[in-house]
Amino acid sequence: MGKPTGFLEFQRELPADRAPLERVADWKEFHHHLPEADLKKQGARCMDCGIPFCHTGQLVSGMASGCPIHNLIPEWNDLVYRGLWREALDRLHKTNNFPEFTGRVCPAPCEGSCVLGMNNPAVTIKNIECEIIDHGWSNGWVTAEPPKKRTGKKVAVVGSGPAGISAAAQLNKAGHEVTVFERADRPGGLLMYGIPNMKLDKKEVVLRRLALLEKEGVKFVCNTEIGKNLPAEKLLKDFEAVVLATGATKPRDLPIEGRQLKGIHFAMDFLTANTKSILDQHKNGDFISADGKDVVVIGGGDTGTDCVGTSVRHGCKSLVQVEILPKPPLERAKDNPWPEWPKTYKMDYGQEEAAAKFGADPRVYLTTATKFEGDAHGHVKAVHTVQVEWTKNDKGQFIPKNMPGTEKVLPAQLVLLAMGFLGPEQPLLESLGIERDPRSNAKAEFEKYTTNIKGVFAAGDCRRGQSLVVWAFNEGRGAARECDRFLMGATDLP
Repeated sequence: MGKPTGFLEFQRELPADRAPLERVADWKEFHHHLPEADLKKQGARCMDCGIPFCHTGQLVSGMASGCPIHNLIPEWNDLVYRGLWREALDRLHKTNNFPEFTGRVCPAPCEGSCVLGMNNPAVTIKNIECEIIDHGWSNGWVTAEPPKKRTGKKVAVVGSGPAGISAAAQLNKAGHEVTVFERADRPGGLLMYGIPNMKLDKKEVVLRRLALLEKEGVKFVCNTEIGKNLPAEKLLKDFEAVVLATGATKPRDLPIEGRQLKGIHFAMDFLTANTKSILDQHKNGDFISADGKDVVVIGGGDTGTDCVGTSVRHGCKSLVQVEILPKPPLERAKDNPWPEWPKTYKMDYGQEEAAAKFGADPRVYLTTATKFEGDAHGHVKAVHTVQVEWTKNDKGQFIPKNMPGTEKVLPAQLVLLAMGFLGPEQPLLESLGIERDPRSNAKAEFEKYTTNIKGVFAAGDCRRGQSLVVWAFNEGRGAARECDRFLMGATDLP
């Protein structure tokens, strides 16, 4: 905890963001920083709550409640309040390999279950976490720590996203020789290409940590797709253990009339090509531009928001974000009590920027697309939509029902599909003979992570389905622990 009466004395305060119309002119991170004196006050708000739900990391009503990697939040809040930043960093690193990532892109389920948040604004946990690790980097406290002894065991990790690099970091710490295979041209997976630069800087944040992992002994092999550039059988032959962390990268499609038209893209293709163009400092043939176009984003969540923010930076002519769900309430609904994740309305950074440019939140709720209309050249020119209402079918399930008379036609020369993901791509799992669950994910029990193939483990979204970055870190660490146990007969990994 922080100061015993801090939650009574100090109000929640976050650092200001750069003005929306200023930040859309570049790809730099948009958050400012609070002065240290103010950060101490925010740490002081962590109350003596008795049971800190913030680090429980459990599922409540199917949603994360508390920190899935069990960050020792009250402890490092107290250390920040007392000005002990180095000690706070050490405490943070005990549970979190990459706090500079979670401190920037995690939706902070810890704050949703903060006890103070029952009737007051929650402690600014996410911001304090980010400031701790940023202090660590700026003061030179974050340095390479290669293992003192090597076990001689070789482990392959397939996929260098959140689950993959957390598994690699832990397995390397245990002394194993770890090789991470990545099919893209750069390591990082979702962290590199799935999250835009303005939310998570690649050179100053992502590549910095990956370079540190390399100094500690982790080997990254890029442009290598298992089953295509390297036979899956060779992977099993050359390594004593394998951790699959390929993510859930099969996008949900929208098979309506006109889907074949040009100008309709999956969100990740749009975001990946954009980030690659920034890093390469040129636009290659895969680049998808929103410049001067009417853009329609179909789908919500973080990916939809990232499409909005990226399109505004490109200089789009107009922007509408179509969401099939109803607009969330401003306050918790009665059926969404603490410590569940609060399903409340908020303006994320992308919507703020679109509103600043076009005058209003770009989202339209309870709406679905029914048809894509093309021009004479086979390019999309409009999206036909209709409003829906959610009703129960004969099985008691809620389904959307179109409401006649609510049809609209939205102009669109670029449509981005951001409707989530259906699971992992199947060729690798098929080539290895990995059993799948009913949702097509790699079948492996939570906390054990073992597949039906001896020595092969699965973690992250390829095992649990599309989820939060912080859950991927949880699973990567857990899979590393069980992999180490398999290799050595026992493990000291947490």
